[in-house]
Formats: sequence, structure tokens, C-alpha cells
Amino acid sequence: MRKKTTGFLGQDLKKPDGQGRIAIGREFSDDTYSVEPQQNGDIILRPVVVIHKQEAWLFQNREALASVKRGLEQAARGEVEDLGTFAQFASDTEEGE
Repeated sequence: MRKKTTGFLGQDLKKPDGQGRIAIGREFSDDTYSVEPQQNGDIILRPVVVIHKQEAWLFQNREALASVKRGLEQAARGEVEDLGTFAQFASDTEEGE
């Protein structure tokens, strides 16, 4: 077992391995991070959530996102209306093909 080294102000000191990797701890293993090198040499690890590119438009359109949230809240309250089948509009091809 490796001995933990404590540096300035009680911060953990870590040294990259031969592949340039630094282990940050199991408690962070389920997250995805952006790595942001700074001009002063600092490296900022910022937790991020990755979304599919085709879905990004929704989060960039406040009106559409608010509408989706309203719909989800209404559905949770049971305020739904059965509009029947939409099978007549179904297609096996992508839109625009």
C-alpha cells in the first residue's frame, strides 16, 4: 500500500505515472470530467454531464425545455389525454431521406 503524501495546507500530492495518469480516488470514479489546463500551470477537473449531440438543441432552447418540463409535470399529476395511435405517421426512414 502506498503511503499518502501531504503537501502545502494539507493537500494530497500526486505524481503522474509513466502514462501521465493521476488517480483521484474511487469516490470520483462514476463521474466524467473536463480537463482544463490553465496558463499558470493549474489543471482544473470540472465534473460534466455528456448529452447526445442530437438532444443538445433542447437544452439550448429555453422555450422548448420549459414546455417539456411542463408536460412531464402534467403527466406526473395524471393530467394526460389519450390521442390514439400515430401509426399513420410512422416511417422506417430518417426524416429528410
